[in-house]
Amino acid sequence: MNNMNSEELDYQQQLLLPGGGGAQVSGLSSSEVEDILARKPVPFKWYFRLLGWESKLLWLLSGATIAVSVCNYMLSFVTLTFSGQLGALQLAGASIAMVGTQGLAYGIMLGMASAVQTVCGQAYGAKQYDAMGIICQRAIILHLAAAILLTFLYWYFGEVLLLIGQAESIAKEGQIFARGMILQLYAFAISCPMQRFLQAQNIVNPLAYMSMGVLVLHSVLTWVVVNYLHYGLLGAALTLSFSWWVLVLLQGLYVLFSPSCKNTWTGFSIKAVYGIWPYFKLTIASAVMLCLEIWYNQGLVLISGFLPNPTIALDCLSICINYWTWDIEFMLGLSAAVSVRVGNELGAGHPMVAKFSMIVVIMTSILISIFFSAIVLIFRIGLSKLFTSDQDVIAAVSNMTPLLAISVFLNGIQPILSGVAIGSGWQSIVAYVNLATYYIVGLPIGCVLGFKTRLGAAVAKAVERLKKSANEASPLDQLDSVS
Repeated sequence: MNNMNSEELDYQQQLLLPGGGGAQVSGLSSSEVEDILARKPVPFKWYFRLLGWESKLLWLLSGATIAVSVCNYMLSFVTLTFSGQLGALQLAGASIAMVGTQGLAYGIMLGMASAVQTVCGQAYGAKQYDAMGIICQRAIILHLAAAILLTFLYWYFGEVLLLIGQAESIAKEGQIFARGMILQLYAFAISCPMQRFLQAQNIVNPLAYMSMGVLVLHSVLTWVVVNYLHYGLLGAALTLSFSWWVLVLLQGLYVLFSPSCKNTWTGFSIKAVYGIWPYFKLTIASAVMLCLEIWYNQGLVLISGFLPNPTIALDCLSICINYWTWDIEFMLGLSAAVSVRVGNELGAGHPMVAKFSMIVVIMTSILISIFFSAIVLIFRIGLSKLFTSDQDVIAAVSNMTPLLAISVFLNGIQPILSGVAIGSGWQSIVAYVNLATYYIVGLPIGCVLGFKTRLGAAVAKAVERLKKSANEASPLDQLDSVS
């Protein structure tokens, strides 16, 4: 009994720091929390105080990280929204181009950049600051090499769509948009490693300010280009590319001249080339892991182009996936935060704190997913009107929202676990898990439900309404006459 009282007193001495209230916990260091969590059993009442400590650290990091993730995604979202104002066909072309080219590139680039999170996060925790700039340079070299290879897909995207059987009208618009995004591809190849390099050092607020500023600029420029200058789909795509290059310029200037990076960025070095092969192997595992996640949804959109009335199918599924992506981008912000937290703590030799951080962020993501699912169900009609005024597409999206709400909720945890894997360097293991769950189980089920049942992206009902509304023409004829 005396031993237990003595142990309890030790906890009180470590947790009850001067200042009282919530400030007690915020004053703890990771080393102190590691010692507390390593003792068994931990008194239950202290978990609430440690929860407050971890939540505060997590939101200080993830709040700005989420802002960066959402604002960067909003660049494409704004472009797609204005593209939809040009017509249903233009929206379908822009959607399939973003899926087939930008989606592919994002999968590769973000996957490769997760290696930067792993290595830089652990290097920062271990105080090996000099290595971080070298790692960032290696990543940029590999990202630019990948961008050169992907350029061919962007340029010949229309031919690729025709080759796989997409409608010629959609393929034509998709090629115009894809070629306009080639410059954005190279900007993203440079921006992605720099973002991860800064995030690994917990430098997130400046990134958020840059992203928000560029988003405001992009929204104004896109409105001018599309609605005032009437430059159409190509103008919208080129504006997106320009905005991404503005973001790259701001990030590059910060890395080069900010005092916050004086220890981690010591200038360009030939060492980035000499040690590129070992890093390349980790990059491949990272790219495969994230590509299998991202390409799964892009595959669903491409497959929807083969459903009856592909214009409605693509528009409907693209709108749903855009809102689903809102949730994912939010969760990816949390994922990046927990990746940095886990990487820093493992690098500093605090495995118990890393595990505790993972538990806290999973609990947080579940609550957020419930909130987003409710938003989708409550505003099921209004959400689709941001993209299109076509009543049949709006009705099809409305029919899809219950499934969308379920998907939003179930996908709340998965990105968080991926962030833990990235922080821990387990990318190769997760790649096998993603391959089995997404492609051996998920994609075949989606194809069966889409083509063999009446759940085909809820398009069947929309097509029937089109036929009943005008007995004089087919659905495709009506859509052509509108466009």
